[in-house]
Amino acid sequence: MLNRQSSAFCDAFFSDTTQNFIFPGEPEKYEEVTIKMRAPKQGVEGICLIRRGQRIPLNRMEELSVECANQGSGCNSDTFDYYSCQVTLGTERFSYYFEINTSEGTLYYDTRGVVDTPDDTYRFVILPGFKTPAWAKGAVMYQIYTDRFCNGDPSNDVLTGEYCYINELVERVEDWNRPPAEMDVRQFYGGDLQGVMDKLDYLQDLGVEVIYFNPLFVSPSNHKYDSQDYDYIDPHLGKILSDQGELLPKGEKENRFATLYKNRVTSKENLEAGNALFAKLVEEAHKRGIRVILDGVFNHCGSFNKWLDRERIYEDAQGYEKGAYVSEDSVYRSYFDFKDVEGWPYNGSYDGWWNHATLPKLNYEESEKLCRYVMKIAKKWISAPFHVDGWRLDVAADLGHSREFNHFFWKEFRKAVKEANPEALILAEHYGSTKEWLQGDEWDSVMNYDAFMEPVTWFLTGMEKHSDGSRLELKGDADYFWQAMHYHNASFSNPSLQVAMNELSNHDHSRFLTRTNGKVGRAATLGTDAAREGVRKGIFREAVVMQMTWPGAPTLYYGDEAGVCGFTDPDNRRTYPWGREDMELIQFHKDMIRMHKEYPEFKTGSLKPMTGDKGFLSYGRFAGKDISVVLINNNDWEIEKTISVWEVGAPQSGRVKVLVQTGEEGYVMEGAEYPIIDGRVTVQLPATSAMVLRVVN
Repeated sequence: MLNRQSSAFCDAFFSDTTQNFIFPGEPEKYEEVTIKMRAPKQGVEGICLIRRGQRIPLNRMEELSVECANQGSGCNSDTFDYYSCQVTLGTERFSYYFEINTSEGTLYYDTRGVVDTPDDTYRFVILPGFKTPAWAKGAVMYQIYTDRFCNGDPSNDVLTGEYCYINELVERVEDWNRPPAEMDVRQFYGGDLQGVMDKLDYLQDLGVEVIYFNPLFVSPSNHKYDSQDYDYIDPHLGKILSDQGELLPKGEKENRFATLYKNRVTSKENLEAGNALFAKLVEEAHKRGIRVILDGVFNHCGSFNKWLDRERIYEDAQGYEKGAYVSEDSVYRSYFDFKDVEGWPYNGSYDGWWNHATLPKLNYEESEKLCRYVMKIAKKWISAPFHVDGWRLDVAADLGHSREFNHFFWKEFRKAVKEANPEALILAEHYGSTKEWLQGDEWDSVMNYDAFMEPVTWFLTGMEKHSDGSRLELKGDADYFWQAMHYHNASFSNPSLQVAMNELSNHDHSRFLTRTNGKVGRAATLGTDAAREGVRKGIFREAVVMQMTWPGAPTLYYGDEAGVCGFTDPDNRRTYPWGREDMELIQFHKDMIRMHKEYPEFKTGSLKPMTGDKGFLSYGRFAGKDISVVLINNNDWEIEKTISVWEVGAPQSGRVKVLVQTGEEGYVMEGAEYPIIDGRVTVQLPATSAMVLRVVN
């Protein structure tokens, strides 16, 4: 059927679940909703919405009202007709697609566009009563791995020999610019919350709207994904007022003798001072219009944790109960799954996440008390005096011992968080299909690996996100890019998609700039210098343009904007290069962030795939008369392209202006203007470049 319809005829159809095409955009349960579709002026005999076999006719809108235009559907009555219907929602997920009757037969329209055969995977979805915070939609986020960002208070630094972690002494790294060692987990550079406080003006100037912190709670590692005490900020990141005790004696590896460390992390004076500093940091961030998200690691804790106390840090500390490793009668006994029921005292038979003894898995199913405690923690940090704005949830799908309990837990977690702060954001780390957790009653959204980081990486670099392997067959493959995007975007409702964390790099994967050099391997095999050799900033600029024009929350990993390179963990955790920044890249990020924030189509507008070809992508973003088109030429040669801008609601004649034009050597803002002739624009794209065009109204 499709080959008997003209491409222009099919391209004229459009609908989605943004507020541009459904009204209201985030409807309540039992609310009446208007659903719209755009269609060509000729050749359409009727359109129906199909849901569970029910056919609901859409009526042609005779006049495009002011209300319609304000809803942002790109109402261009010279080119398109518009159809609509009203449906009343219930309490359950409402999914649908469209049936289009034409003079040549029947077509269908789902989230892929016009198709011959509908597929349940690609249905449009509305979740009655589900909404995500308005402040998070398209918000520019900035991820900080605190130990590597800025050392604002050397007095709280971890000292070499202070304690033992995974059988070796911890080390204070004296050279801030030294790349991470192969076994980096016990090495500390001294970054802290005071350092972040000192750089808030920098972040504000950059345009950051949200800080996402890697874990901050008491922990023996620099990554802090092995929580020791969920109630307090780590004094080595916060404040150390009480500093009595000694380093671990020479030749000793038992941390019960690490008296300096024990005092630092158990002293309530230190712990309360750190919490107060964090509250002040959030207050100062909020004054600058910057929100704050914490990292919650609730699947497992650490072997140092006060509930377990394998290291016997808390065994004799005042004000602490005995840990479950120490005593069978511990009040925390049920928090862990012990295999040896007679192994006390000092029972090491507990279940570890992926069998890691340093990461005891929390045993929620057997401990209602543990569940209540974690819900209390969830509410504590988003409430006064801290007022944190949301949670990022580590390995969230792994929590519990069954999928059924996992869903139960996250439903309860959502209730607890939203009760304390309805505007708090809940993001989860997850690889693979997210659909079962994104039904409106668990997570708000996810770190967007599958529907952003990976397809963008494959198309632009042909590399895996770790730099451990290559997918060169996918480099420049526009068809595969769109197939992947359509498939993975189908897991999201629109409120989830608009707050998804769109990253190019993070603490678990290689830096994107390093991926541009095509080197397969790690720092351990290639050396740290190889991470910078042969990098291509032109490709990086293309990626940043996509990041800032794609639906979701563009999330920078600290230092990416300054040109930091690195292979995968731990090389990706290099320090921010204060005084050695790539100032051109910083200015580029400032300009791209400003563009993203200035034009509403990039935050909440519709996305329409347009022309695709080998090494070339184009897509439109539009909301009413706010219309932009993004062009990506990932080829090593110049190309000329004619783009049908009428597809995204541009007039048949008029002008577009260049918002940004990038290339191998740099970029320019507010460049040339091009005429729209018969709804089309013809442009020359340099090698390895990105261009953003905006319709001049």
